[in-house]
Amino acid sequence: MKIFSNRAWLPSGWQENVRVTLDQGVVAGIEDNATAGTADIRVDTLLPALANVHSHSFQRAMAGMTEFRAEGRDSFWTWRTLMYRFLDHLTPEHMEAIAALVFMEMQEAGYASVGEFHYVHHQQGGRPYANRAELSTRILAAAAQTGIGLTHLPVLYTYGGPNKAALSGGQCRFGNSVEEFSELLGVVEAEMTAMPGDTRLGIAPHSLRATAPDELAEIVARYGTGPIHMHIAEQPREVSEIADWLGERPVEWLLKHHDVRQNWCLIHATHMTQTETTDLAESGAVVCLCPITEANLGDGPFNGPAYLEAGGAFGLGSDSNVRISLTEELRSMEYSQRMRDLSRNVMVKSAGSVGKTLYLGAAAGGAQALNRKAGKIEIGCLGDLAAIDSSHPLLCALHRDQLFDGLCFAADDRVVSDVWSAGRHMVKGGRHIHRDRITANYRHAIRDLTNAVNA
Repeated sequence: MKIFSNRAWLPSGWQENVRVTLDQGVVAGIEDNATAGTADIRVDTLLPALANVHSHSFQRAMAGMTEFRAEGRDSFWTWRTLMYRFLDHLTPEHMEAIAALVFMEMQEAGYASVGEFHYVHHQQGGRPYANRAELSTRILAAAAQTGIGLTHLPVLYTYGGPNKAALSGGQCRFGNSVEEFSELLGVVEAEMTAMPGDTRLGIAPHSLRATAPDELAEIVARYGTGPIHMHIAEQPREVSEIADWLGERPVEWLLKHHDVRQNWCLIHATHMTQTETTDLAESGAVVCLCPITEANLGDGPFNGPAYLEAGGAFGLGSDSNVRISLTEELRSMEYSQRMRDLSRNVMVKSAGSVGKTLYLGAAAGGAQALNRKAGKIEIGCLGDLAAIDSSHPLLCALHRDQLFDGLCFAADDRVVSDVWSAGRHMVKGGRHIHRDRITANYRHAIRDLTNAVNA
C-alpha cells in the first residue's frame, strides 16, 4: 500500500509531497518531493497517529446519565456508586457492542490504538464465568471488529479500599487474587494468538486502593517486563487515605518501593507535590492524562509545566469515555493549566508551539505506554497514521507551521479524513468502514441495557 500526502510530519519536520509505503502493517519506505502513483491513496496532511492510552470502554454507555446533582456534594466517589449500579446489568454482549462503538469513535477521532484498562471480569455478584477471560475475549472481539491496535490491560483488583478493605457491591465483578489473575492472563494470552501481530498484553494493578503492597510486588515480579499501568493520586481523598495507611503519599510510596521505569504508565497523577512531579518525570515512566474525564469528575488539573520542565513523558486517554474527541482532549489539557495558572500558552518549554508540543509529546508517550513501535512516521515503525484536511474551513487560514496549533485549538475531529492502525485503513473520508454495522449493534445493545437498568 502506498499513501501520497501533500505534506507529512516526519522526524525531520514538515516535508512536501511525501510518499509512504506500508508493508505488512509497517512503514517500509518514505520518499519526499515525490510524485504520486496512479494507485496511491491520496491525502492532504499525514501525521503520526496518537494512541488512546487509557480507556474503560463500558462506561461510554453511561455518558449523560450521571450529570444530575443529588443532595449534597457530588464527587468521583458519588459517581462511582452510580457506576456500580450500572454494572449490575452489563452482559458480555453489551460489553462487546459498547467497546466496538468506543474503538470506532476513537479511530474516527484520529486515534490508531488504545490501552483498554479492563477491570470487569466476573458475572453479577462476583461469580466467575465458565471462561474466566469471557469479558476480555469480548474486548478482543471488539478490537478485531474495528481494526484498532489494542494493548489489553487486565486489571488486578483485590480489595475494596485501603488497608485491604473487603470488596462490596459492584466491586465484586472486579475481584481476583494474584493466582486467579495469573490464570486469567494465561487464558487471555492464548486467546490473543488469533489477533493481529501488533496486539499487546500488559498488566494493570488498579491502584494502591485496590491492591496491597504484597500483591503488587508479586504481580510486578511475575509480569513486570511488559506494560504496567496503574491509577495513582487521582483524588485528594485517595492521597490522604493511602498516606494514612502506608505512611507515604501514593507517588512517593510507589517510587520508593518499586523500580518505576519506561514500561510503567501512571494514570492521572493529578495530586502530586513538586518533588513527586520531578521524581516521576525523571523515572522515565509515562503519565497518562485524561483531561475531559478529570474535569467531568472534578479530579483537578495535572502539574503540567513542572513535569514538562523535568523532561516527563505523557500520553492522553479518554478514561470514562463520556466524550471521545482527540482535539478536545488536547485543548482541555492546555486549558486546565491556563485556568489554574491564570496564564496562556503554558504546556511548552521556553518558547514555541503549544499544539506541536502537546501532539508530538502525546504521540511519543502514547507509543511508549502501549509498547508500540509507533508515534512517528519512520521506516520500521508501525503504520499508525492519521490524515487531516488542511483545506477544511477550520484549518484553511493556517500555514503549515500553524497546523498543530490549529488542530489542537481551532479544529474538531471532522478534520480527520483517514486513519490507519498498523496499516489497516479503517477510516476513509472521516467514517469508519464498518460504522453502520457497529452502530446498529450498539443501538440494539443499549436498548436492552437501559431497559434492564430502568426496569
